[in-house]
Amino acid sequence: MFESLSGRLSQIFQRLRGKGLLTEADVEQGLKEIRSALLSADVHVEVVKELLSRVRERAVGERLVESLSPAQQLLAIVRQEMARVMGGEAQKLRLSGKPAVVVLVGPAGSGKTTTAAKLGRHLAKRGRKPLLVSADPERPAAAEQLATLAGRLGLPWASADQDPLAQVPQVLVQARRNLQDVVILDTPGTPPGLPPPAFLPALLSQIEPSDVLLVVDALTGQEALRVAEVFQPLGLTGIVLTKLDGDARGGAALSLPSRLGKPILFVGVGERPEDLEPFHPERMADRILGLGDLSGLVEKLQETGAAERAAKALKEGEFT
Repeated sequence: MFESLSGRLSQIFQRLRGKGLLTEADVEQGLKEIRSALLSADVHVEVVKELLSRVRERAVGERLVESLSPAQQLLAIVRQEMARVMGGEAQKLRLSGKPAVVVLVGPAGSGKTTTAAKLGRHLAKRGRKPLLVSADPERPAAAEQLATLAGRLGLPWASADQDPLAQVPQVLVQARRNLQDVVILDTPGTPPGLPPPAFLPALLSQIEPSDVLLVVDALTGQEALRVAEVFQPLGLTGIVLTKLDGDARGGAALSLPSRLGKPILFVGVGERPEDLEPFHPERMADRILGLGDLSGLVEKLQETGAAERAAKALKEGEFT
């Protein structure tokens, strides 16, 4: 993940650390190299300008060049500002309503159906009772794919493919009777740049979901911004970034939150059901900067029942 960008940034900070004390010229040269690395990683130019402007302002204000470890201090500032442009604090699903309705929207091929199943598993692991619903009348076998994934995970599912406007409200009534407290709605994908299906705005107005999540492929970089624009009128509340494990650059993760004004809530990091992770901006900044993700690794161990090993790893400092 982010191998290309992480490698370039690591080299920049390694070179700065080798200088010991830094002059203002050293800092400016470092920022210029960071700018080049970010633009090469397909980060939106306005995001790069905002990020480096904040870093430069803080570096001067905190008298960076007089610091005993200026390279480390600069790294800390870059980490904090990088986390800020990605949203700053981790955000959660709203999940309001009985049942709460989470609608997944986005272009074709972004991974909405697999994300619906992964999100169902994620919520079930946390004590929720999700129902997966296919509301895709345009893709043949959409319901069958969701049914297969739901079956593997032991999750209930329903189809509203024939007439979503009529069937989805009926499904919600049935979910309430069955004490299912979250309904995850999988909707049709469209070719990039084309608007969502005509029935979708009417459906969302009718059912008033608590969460409308845009599912986009991380590998598309800042192209994801142009794709997202056509879904903005649906009232997006958050983003799911898929296929992040194959993204060597990081442009989408760094660009989307600030440019769309919506938080990334989850990232897909693999094909397994458990490979959906809540998005933490500070941890993602650590990954981008090549600092690892200690907290994330410990959570993975704990979720798989390895709590003792996780505690031991923390105590002994095994993760680096």
